[in-house]
Amino acid sequence: MPAPASFLSPEPESEHMLPAGTQQLGLLRDEHGAPLLRLLYYPSEGMLYAQWFGNLTSESVIAGAQAALEAQQKLRPALLLNDKSAATGDWSEAMDWLEFEWLPLAIQYGMRAFAYVFAPDMVNQPSALEFATRVSQQRPIQLFYDVDTASAWLLKQ
Repeated sequence: MPAPASFLSPEPESEHMLPAGTQQLGLLRDEHGAPLLRLLYYPSEGMLYAQWFGNLTSESVIAGAQAALEAQQKLRPALLLNDKSAATGDWSEAMDWLEFEWLPLAIQYGMRAFAYVFAPDMVNQPSALEFATRVSQQRPIQLFYDVDTASAWLLKQ
Protein backbone atom coordinates (compact mmCIF):
# COMPACT_ATOMS: atom_id res chain seq x y z
CA MET A 1 0.00 0.00 0.00
CA PRO A 2 1.51 3.35 -0.95
CA ALA A 3 2.02 5.66 1.97
CA PRO A 4 0.20 8.98 1.94
CA ALA A 5 2.35 11.87 0.82
CA SER A 6 1.77 13.69 4.09
CA PHE A 7 -0.63 13.57 6.97
CA LEU A 8 -2.20 16.35 8.87
CA SER A 9 -0.68 19.19 7.00
CA PRO A 10 -2.28 22.32 8.40
CA GLU A 11 -4.87 24.29 6.46
CA PRO A 12 -4.62 27.73 8.08
CA GLU A 13 -6.39 29.45 5.20
CA SER A 14 -9.66 27.64 6.01
CA GLU A 15 -9.65 28.05 9.80
CA HIS A 16 -11.54 31.35 9.67
CA MET A 17 -14.56 29.54 8.20
CA LEU A 18 -14.87 27.06 11.08
CA PRO A 19 -17.17 27.50 14.07
CA ALA A 20 -15.49 28.81 17.21
CA GLY A 21 -13.76 26.09 19.18
CA THR A 22 -13.37 23.75 16.20
CA GLN A 23 -9.97 22.12 16.01
CA GLN A 24 -8.57 21.72 12.51
CA LEU A 25 -6.60 18.49 12.78
CA GLY A 26 -5.28 18.59 9.24
CA LEU A 27 -5.44 17.14 5.79
CA LEU A 28 -4.25 13.75 4.59
CA ARG A 29 -3.10 13.76 0.98
CA ASP A 30 -2.78 10.79 -1.32
CA GLU A 31 0.47 9.72 -3.00
CA HIS A 32 -0.20 12.26 -5.78
CA GLY A 33 -0.70 15.16 -3.38
CA ALA A 34 -4.48 15.35 -3.85
CA PRO A 35 -6.68 15.79 -0.76
CA LEU A 36 -7.92 12.48 0.63
CA LEU A 37 -9.21 13.15 4.16
CA ARG A 38 -9.78 16.26 6.26
CA LEU A 39 -10.24 15.81 10.00
CA LEU A 40 -11.95 18.32 12.26
CA TYR A 41 -12.72 17.96 15.95
CA TYR A 42 -15.62 19.64 17.72
CA PRO A 43 -14.65 19.41 21.40
CA SER A 44 -17.92 20.74 22.84
CA GLU A 45 -19.83 17.98 21.02
CA GLY A 46 -17.13 15.32 21.38
CA MET A 47 -17.37 14.78 17.63
CA LEU A 48 -14.72 13.88 15.06
CA TYR A 49 -15.65 14.93 11.51
CA ALA A 50 -13.96 12.97 8.70
CA GLN A 51 -14.46 14.49 5.25
CA TRP A 52 -13.29 12.30 2.35
CA PHE A 53 -12.31 13.48 -1.15
CA GLY A 54 -11.62 11.98 -4.55
CA ASN A 55 -11.78 8.47 -5.91
CA LEU A 56 -11.34 6.20 -2.91
CA THR A 57 -9.70 2.80 -3.04
CA SER A 58 -9.44 0.19 -0.31
CA GLU A 59 -5.85 1.28 0.29
CA SER A 60 -6.72 4.96 0.62
CA VAL A 61 -9.64 4.21 2.97
CA ILE A 62 -7.37 2.13 5.20
CA ALA A 63 -4.74 4.89 5.20
CA GLY A 64 -7.39 7.46 6.12
CA ALA A 65 -8.92 5.25 8.79
CA GLN A 66 -5.49 4.72 10.33
CA ALA A 67 -4.97 8.48 10.43
CA ALA A 68 -8.40 8.95 12.01
CA LEU A 69 -7.54 6.31 14.62
CA GLU A 70 -4.55 8.40 15.67
CA ALA A 71 -6.89 11.32 16.31
CA GLN A 72 -9.43 9.06 18.03
CA GLN A 73 -6.77 7.67 20.35
CA LYS A 74 -5.63 11.15 21.33
CA LEU A 75 -9.00 12.95 21.53
CA ARG A 76 -11.40 10.12 22.51
CA PRO A 77 -14.43 11.46 20.59
CA ALA A 78 -17.74 9.77 21.40
CA LEU A 79 -19.21 10.67 18.00
CA LEU A 80 -17.89 10.14 14.49
CA LEU A 81 -19.32 11.87 11.42
CA ASN A 82 -17.98 10.19 8.27
CA ASP A 83 -18.71 12.37 5.23
CA LYS A 84 -18.14 10.78 1.84
CA SER A 85 -20.31 13.28 -0.06
CA ALA A 86 -17.25 14.57 -1.96
CA ALA A 87 -15.86 11.11 -2.73
CA THR A 88 -16.40 8.24 -5.13
CA GLY A 89 -14.81 4.86 -5.67
CA ASP A 90 -14.95 1.25 -4.60
CA TRP A 91 -13.38 0.53 -1.24
CA SER A 92 -15.19 -2.75 -0.55
CA GLU A 93 -11.96 -4.72 -0.19
CA ALA A 94 -11.24 -2.73 3.00
CA MET A 95 -14.42 -4.00 4.67
CA ASP A 96 -12.86 -6.81 6.73
CA TRP A 97 -10.04 -4.53 7.89
CA LEU A 98 -12.55 -1.88 8.92
CA GLU A 99 -14.66 -4.39 10.84
CA PHE A 100 -11.91 -6.37 12.53
CA GLU A 101 -9.11 -3.81 12.91
CA TRP A 102 -10.54 -0.29 12.87
CA LEU A 103 -13.89 -0.82 14.63
CA PRO A 104 -12.56 -2.50 17.81
CA LEU A 105 -10.00 0.29 18.23
CA ALA A 106 -12.54 3.03 17.51
CA ILE A 107 -14.76 1.55 20.22
CA GLN A 108 -11.81 1.20 22.59
CA TYR A 109 -11.05 4.90 21.99
CA GLY A 110 -14.58 5.87 23.02
CA MET A 111 -16.73 5.90 19.86
CA ARG A 112 -20.40 5.61 20.89
CA ALA A 113 -22.17 6.39 17.60
CA PHE A 114 -21.38 6.76 13.91
CA ALA A 115 -23.13 8.80 11.21
CA TYR A 116 -22.28 8.06 7.59
CA VAL A 117 -23.00 10.44 4.70
CA PHE A 118 -23.26 8.62 1.36
CA ALA A 119 -21.02 9.30 -1.58
CA PRO A 120 -22.95 10.65 -4.57
CA ASP A 121 -21.93 7.70 -6.69
CA MET A 122 -24.49 4.90 -6.47
CA VAL A 123 -21.77 2.27 -7.01
CA ASN A 124 -20.44 3.12 -3.55
CA GLN A 125 -23.75 2.66 -1.71
CA PRO A 126 -23.70 -1.16 -1.42
CA SER A 127 -20.34 -0.88 0.37
CA ALA A 128 -21.78 1.75 2.71
CA LEU A 129 -24.78 -0.46 3.45
CA GLU A 130 -22.57 -3.47 4.16
CA PHE A 131 -20.34 -1.34 6.38
CA ALA A 132 -23.38 -0.07 8.31
CA THR A 133 -24.62 -3.63 8.81
CA ARG A 134 -21.27 -4.65 10.26
CA VAL A 135 -20.93 -1.61 12.54
CA SER A 136 -24.55 -1.84 13.74
CA GLN A 137 -23.72 -5.10 15.53
CA GLN A 138 -21.65 -3.05 17.98
CA ARG A 139 -22.61 0.63 17.79
CA PRO A 140 -25.51 2.83 16.62
CA ILE A 141 -25.01 3.89 13.02
CA GLN A 142 -27.23 5.71 10.53
CA LEU A 143 -26.78 6.47 6.85
CA PHE A 144 -27.60 9.90 5.42
CA TYR A 145 -27.57 11.89 2.20
CA ASP A 146 -26.48 15.19 3.80
CA VAL A 147 -24.16 16.36 6.55
CA ASP A 148 -26.68 18.55 8.40
CA THR A 149 -29.16 15.71 8.95
CA ALA A 150 -26.35 13.32 9.87
CA SER A 151 -24.93 15.78 12.39
CA ALA A 152 -28.34 16.44 13.96
CA TRP A 153 -28.94 12.69 14.43
CA LEU A 154 -25.44 12.12 15.78
CA LEU A 155 -25.70 14.87 18.38
CA LYS A 156 -28.82 13.17 19.81
CA GLN A 157 -26.93 9.94 20.49
